[in-house]
Amino acid sequence: MSRDRGPRRLRRLDRRVLIAASVTALSLTASGCVVVHGEREVLPASTRAEAAKALRQFTAAYNKADKAYDTSLDADHVTGALGDIDAARLKAGHANSPSGNASYTPLKLTDATFTIPKKAGWPRWFVAEAKGNKGGAGARWLLVFTRNRLAEPWQVAYLTLIPAGSLPKVHKDKDGWAEAVPANSTELAVPPADLSKDYTTYLRTGEGKLFAAGPYTDQWRAARAKSAKKPGLVTQYIDEPVGGGDYAPLALRTEDGGALVFFASRRYAKQTAAAGASIPTQNAFVQALTKGEVKQSFTMEFMSNGVALVPKQGQVSMLARLEGLTSATGS
Repeated sequence: MSRDRGPRRLRRLDRRVLIAASVTALSLTASGCVVVHGEREVLPASTRAEAAKALRQFTAAYNKADKAYDTSLDADHVTGALGDIDAARLKAGHANSPSGNASYTPLKLTDATFTIPKKAGWPRWFVAEAKGNKGGAGARWLLVFTRNRLAEPWQVAYLTLIPAGSLPKVHKDKDGWAEAVPANSTELAVPPADLSKDYTTYLRTGEGKLFAAGPYTDQWRAARAKSAKKPGLVTQYIDEPVGGGDYAPLALRTEDGGALVFFASRRYAKQTAAAGASIPTQNAFVQALTKGEVKQSFTMEFMSNGVALVPKQGQVSMLARLEGLTSATGS
């Protein structure tokens, strides 16, 4: 009987050991996932060294694509609004110069600083600001890098150009990490998730006092109104919000409790010629992105990157905006 009981005890012991080992392994695996993927734990989105490497990789890929006018060479390093603008730019360049960019000058980004937020979950993202040799004297390139999982490369979703020293100070903890503001935050004058919708509504109607006066708000509306009607030609503007996925807004907490919000929007400009009039001839870049024959109407589609300062209360200030033509249609 003792011989019969012994193996049973050993089997029970083995089973308990295996169960304990499995639970331990599962616990370690789960713990490892939390640490690596950050689904729950609040962690810096990137190390500073990794951010600097991502900027170098983007610049190298951007230059290769720009030199060859080949979208495949930087497709892994751009996404969202910038991805659409960049792809259209390279497509038009290739159409007009299949052998490559004859006036190619490599982009150089120097004096880079990185703002890296601590956050839980995906996407992970950070902001790079650097001096560029393109975009005008004194221009600083402001790039938002993002990725949706660990296996992906860092990609630039937003790009705007700003004057040096024009950005508000971002709140950072004692270790120098920034704070990401949730898209649905109700602590601000407008949740970041609603900014694209509210901005495009304002551009369409001009109503409300949410947006402060400036070159990208009332002044831009006035310029569009002035150009909307010319002898024999009418231009209509349609602004649409963009959000979600790779176009989702991203926000950083500022020192005053507000937020610096990066967001996208789309707009259309439709020109219609009166009988006996004609649509103005477009340049080679626009023609390369145009489908159909331009007779009496011509519609251009633009994608826009924007960055705004959203306070806790008061008016939203549009700090910068960069757009690019992505397609056009004639009829």
